[in-house]
Amino acid sequence: MNEASGLTASVYQQVEGDFGLLAPPVALHAVAPTVMAACWLMLRESLIVTDRVDRGTKEAVATAVSLCNRCPYCVDVHSMTLEAWGTTVPDDPESDHEVRLVADWARGTAKATTATIPATVPAAHVPELVGVVLTFHYVNRMVNVFLPDSPLPPGLPEAARSRTLRMLGRFMRGAAHPHHAPGTSLDLLPAARLPADLGWTRENPRVADAFARAAAAIDEAGARSAPESVRALLPRMLVDWDGEAPDREVVIDAVAELPPADRPAGLIAVQTALTSSCLDLSAIAEFRGTRPDDRSLVELTSWASMSAARRIGEWTGADRRAPDPLIG
Repeated sequence: MNEASGLTASVYQQVEGDFGLLAPPVALHAVAPTVMAACWLMLRESLIVTDRVDRGTKEAVATAVSLCNRCPYCVDVHSMTLEAWGTTVPDDPESDHEVRLVADWARGTAKATTATIPATVPAAHVPELVGVVLTFHYVNRMVNVFLPDSPLPPGLPEAARSRTLRMLGRFMRGAAHPHHAPGTSLDLLPAARLPADLGWTRENPRVADAFARAAAAIDEAGARSAPESVRALLPRMLVDWDGEAPDREVVIDAVAELPPADRPAGLIAVQTALTSSCLDLSAIAEFRGTRPDDRSLVELTSWASMSAARRIGEWTGADRRAPDPLIG
């Protein structure tokens, strides 16, 4: 078994052990093993491990972020998991007041103007909660690009759909009950320096370590699969981005400034980051004309998704920033 296969097998084993199944939002990265490991580190160490924040609250945050990103697949999975925990969906007026408060905040993180962390959230809880927010802004974008609108087969009658989703939620809750040891995913990727924009992780070294390793792996993937001109364009667009989806004309004009050969990758990257729910599939076909391998496409979209998610994490945890510690 070569190194890539070994890493893939290790991630699969951990995902199946902690989730009870090989979750498609993680498995869709399989052609790019280090990126799949990065996704898993973020997901596990923010959502699954519950050393400071309970799983039900985290599932409410995951559902709320998925709602604001118009990611019906993740809304289905996490709202049913949430219900299985005995908590109603985040926008239900009958839900727990504190959970609803945190979910309302999470749903507002998509816009820089509405992302302020509630004053009632203890500083020690910020890394896990903002970690779930960043992770699902990332995962939602990847799911919107690569997976269908629902984890269930199309055409399923509504009664059967609801029943199946409830069964799925109970199954995932059962997998979530055992204690999940903090940090067991970290060794999947090498230690890395924590970027300044991830300084909100400082109250939890484990979360900081996971996100530093994941960010480095995805940055390396972007360097492999995103043309240099695209790696310059998207960060420029994100500097002044406040979460509002740009007009299509703005995107087209920005991409038009790229060298012709880089424009398909540029369009995929910008739309994945800023408007993932309406990605132009023709751009993928054009990109495959020059880079037909699946790994390049997954690495490009992963880098774009992470770029947007990190920008959101930056404005969400802006008042919690820290210096650049060396992690690991």
